[in-house]
Amino acid sequence: MNKVASKVELTFDLENSAGLTEDEKTLLGKTIANRLTKENILLLQCEESRSQHKNKELVIQRFFEVLKEGLVVPKKRIRTKTPRSVVKKRLKLKRKVADKKSNRKPPEIE
Repeated sequence: MNKVASKVELTFDLENSAGLTEDEKTLLGKTIANRLTKENILLLQCEESRSQHKNKELVIQRFFEVLKEGLVVPKKRIRTKTPRSVVKKRLKLKRKVADKKSNRKPPEIE
């Protein structure tokens, strides 16, 4: 079987990167932590195509996508008050279940 060695590996050292600010480095460290090694190095590989140039383009494109997704600052969640109707509905259901269970008990004979 003919094999072609066209695999491309991209390594990116997050801590020693000159293109990112310290804030961006800490944000990326949190958001893509599961993709980093213990030394904060991002490893990406591509062997989809038989052409090494195509694999190089794909891995670079994937690298920029990872950085773009990792640098998105998540919106802060604003807590809202639970609507009164939802609270009433929950309490009504709770009362209904309690009544159903109390009706299962045998009657008390005095």
